Amino acid sequence: VQLQASGGGLVQAGDSLRLSCATSGRPLRSYAMGWFRQAPGKEREFVADISWGGGSTYYVDSVKGRFTISRDNAKNTGYLQMNSLKIEDTAVYYCAARSTRTHIAAVASSDQYRFWGQGTLVTVSS
Repeated sequence: VQLQASGGGLVQAGDSLRLSCATSGRPLRSYAMGWFRQAPGKEREFVADISWGGGSTYYVDSVKGRFTISRDNAKNTGYLQMNSLKIEDTAVYYCAARSTRTHIAAVASSDQYRFWGQGTLVTVSS
């Protein structure tokens, strides 16, 4: 499967953005998917994950209550709705796909994701 993230941009603190991850090739329903981010000078960080059917979601604590991951398998597209953005959310955001058999304890590990999109930059200013 190929993934392409989009929707990033420059916003002010408190604003919202919705990132999209369009996929092609094998149907998205064959995979669980996640979002990661990498801020300047920092390591890539897990943000959120959603199971293949959308019934289970996982978030890093810093975005809980502000970000919502979702997917539309009919459109082969995943989403990350980001509300109440903070300056510290500034990063390049990547979408990724993983096997549906990954253990729950491992969904935050980037090693579990075989396919990656190219990233989209989100910049939050004060």
